[in-house]
Amino acid sequence: MPALAPPPPPGVTFAYQDKLAKLPIPPLNDTIERYLEAVRPLETPREYEDTRAAARAFVEKQGPELQERLLQYASTRSSYIEQFWYDSYLNYDNPVVLNLNPFFLLEDDPTPSRDNQVNRAASLAISTLAFVRAVRREELPPDMVRNKPLCMYQYSRIFGTARISTANGCIMQSDASSKHIVVMARSQFYWFDVLDDNSDLVMTEKDLAQNFATIINDAQNTPVTEAAKGAVGVLTAENRRIWASLRELLTRDPLDDVAEDGPATVNSSPLSNNHECLQVIDSALFIVCLDYSEPQTPSDLAMNMLCGTNVIEKGVQVGTCTNRWYDKLQIIVTKNGSAGINFEHTGVDGHTILRFVSDIYTDTILRFAKSINGKAPSLWTSESPDPAQRDPSSFGEVTTTPRKLEWTMIPELSLALRFAETRLADLIHQNEFEVLEFSNYGMNYIKSAGFSPDAYVQMAFQAAYYALYGKCECTYEPAMTKYFLHGRTEAIRTVSDESVAFVRKFCEDAPAKTKLEYLRRACDKHTQTTRMCSQGLGQDRHLYALYCMHQRYAEDELASAGDESGSDSATVNSSPSANSKLCGEMPPLFADVGWEKLNTTIISTSNCGNPSLRLFGFGPTSLDGFGIGYIIKNDAISICASSKHKQTRRFLDTLQNYFLEVRSLLRATEQGRSTGTRARTPVPSRRGSTTTLSATFPKRSGREVDGLRRSSESAVEEEDAGDMLSGYGYFDVGEMELLIREHETGKSSSKLTLSAPGTPAMETPPNVSTEVLARPPVRRREVGRKLRLADI
Repeated sequence: MPALAPPPPPGVTFAYQDKLAKLPIPPLNDTIERYLEAVRPLETPREYEDTRAAARAFVEKQGPELQERLLQYASTRSSYIEQFWYDSYLNYDNPVVLNLNPFFLLEDDPTPSRDNQVNRAASLAISTLAFVRAVRREELPPDMVRNKPLCMYQYSRIFGTARISTANGCIMQSDASSKHIVVMARSQFYWFDVLDDNSDLVMTEKDLAQNFATIINDAQNTPVTEAAKGAVGVLTAENRRIWASLRELLTRDPLDDVAEDGPATVNSSPLSNNHECLQVIDSALFIVCLDYSEPQTPSDLAMNMLCGTNVIEKGVQVGTCTNRWYDKLQIIVTKNGSAGINFEHTGVDGHTILRFVSDIYTDTILRFAKSINGKAPSLWTSESPDPAQRDPSSFGEVTTTPRKLEWTMIPELSLALRFAETRLADLIHQNEFEVLEFSNYGMNYIKSAGFSPDAYVQMAFQAAYYALYGKCECTYEPAMTKYFLHGRTEAIRTVSDESVAFVRKFCEDAPAKTKLEYLRRACDKHTQTTRMCSQGLGQDRHLYALYCMHQRYAEDELASAGDESGSDSATVNSSPSANSKLCGEMPPLFADVGWEKLNTTIISTSNCGNPSLRLFGFGPTSLDGFGIGYIIKNDAISICASSKHKQTRRFLDTLQNYFLEVRSLLRATEQGRSTGTRARTPVPSRRGSTTTLSATFPKRSGREVDGLRRSSESAVEEEDAGDMLSGYGYFDVGEMELLIREHETGKSSSKLTLSAPGTPAMETPPNVSTEVLARPPVRRREVGRKLRLADI
């Protein structure tokens, strides 16, 4: 028998952590200037004057003291925004489905044998476990961008982690010793061990496929209409406070109330089984969702990965929305082998999950290559010993045969499931999802035209929205700040003076050269803003932290008012200044209409993807807005848009027309730069005995065809380009803007008092508090009914 893998060498995964700088806290004046620059194009002149006055008052009064206290607070922490960030997510009461959790849709597996559900799921699970092993043994190479290391902290929060609802808000729990997975099929739960105590695999890919086939066969024995009535997973899509009370019900032992000699033991009540079922799910490495449906269109696939499908049979919900557990990382595989990821967003950002998804997709291809050529490279520094060649006794105490979790369905739980499902169905019906897979060009063409691909696509969103609605609205894009210790994201505010000037000019009957010049200026501005945000020098996170500091001191001053000793219990201030009472007053900056506008995102966007992904997306962040996830590929652009039924298809159609129109403008300017007649190299004729070139190659008649269509371009007719406005033609923006400005400036600007800052974007938090707990290892019994393995 081969020996077990040796202990890992000194870890490389977190080798740069102690060398990373902290996220900087910009000077207050710089942040205020950037804030004013961001809100100016969103406000009327009168509103902007009010915002400037509020900002000036903030700099003169509460701002400096809040800045000083934030600096003191940050001096003892890895990141000044981290705790406020967690708080904002974990005190969020609305359902996480469609509000917080994003999805990735993977490209199909190119391996012929993995075109079915069981084999695709087994392949992805094996690759995921190899990734888990690399993280735990600290063999995963650190992320690098331009030879600069990025923070790797989030990788320790992907696996064995669950969002737990409590009466005081949610918490995140992590089990670093987890070695089992949970599988869902037809809304039923199963589990089995996949790793040993050394994080080595105890199952082969064939073993996993056999277990998945066994689970599917067992789940089919229960009619889908009956299984849906016990679909406990829908509770994770409930309002978080309701889910917290239901978790308490599931974990409470009814004998506790009647026991004479103290609390009943864990095994003394049938309901204690529910408690153990929750423990098994919470501590699992991840969830594998095996769906019985076969969505075909890109929009249906996106919907299935984001929130599941809604299908009613005989009055019972049988859609895949019941086959989910949204409080953990989920690998979703449909019956026809399409696969995706849905992840709980509190502890990890899209960039982190993208690395994970890219690695496991690459690993599936490399393992197939190794089956052809044993010398093919591996993605991992070391590999787990082949479980098929190991002595089973070396696995330790593991359970590799799947077991079914069986809940005790008390009346209160059955009623709660019914209403949770109807509310989830309502939520799904309130949203729509559309996909644009634009294949005419992509990153290569955009770069060849001299534009930043991301800025180019961002301006496309602005132009398409303006063409439909005649105005510019607050737009959000996350900028990664993982160059810093425990870095997350900063908010890029796409709307700028330059972007507004561009979309107005684009909708006028202006020359192509002029339109492109305005586009170039807007793209350059967006690139500059992105660079500043990536350096931690944006305004949103800094102002949000100052707002949170104000909230803390306001609460502390209220508490100290009733304390006769006058002691200050604030954890972030040990020496309040004489002006500390200023912190108890709501700063006008946070009550101003500009603050509300900047924190109400209408177009929430995120660029996240690479060739391993087909689609990426998330739900809309406001009633009147769009949620747009996009992937810029070499020769294509994939966009998944969602909204509360706000003409999403029409928006994407307008976007496609814009892309084609800009290409026509670029071609027009290129042709304009030429002289019209292509220069030809003169061919000297030979006299005498030597034949001429024309004699060798006879002259051919016909008109030379210009503008050949390349194979990478789609068959969309050229006359379709330039019709972004869908028949309405160009409109006089100046006249319309004048009328709107006169109308708006004639009204008094409203003042709004915010109880919390809005948090519109997928990466932008709502407003709230957290703790990330290291969960102690759970000692499990043999929970659930043992299954008899199927033969495959």
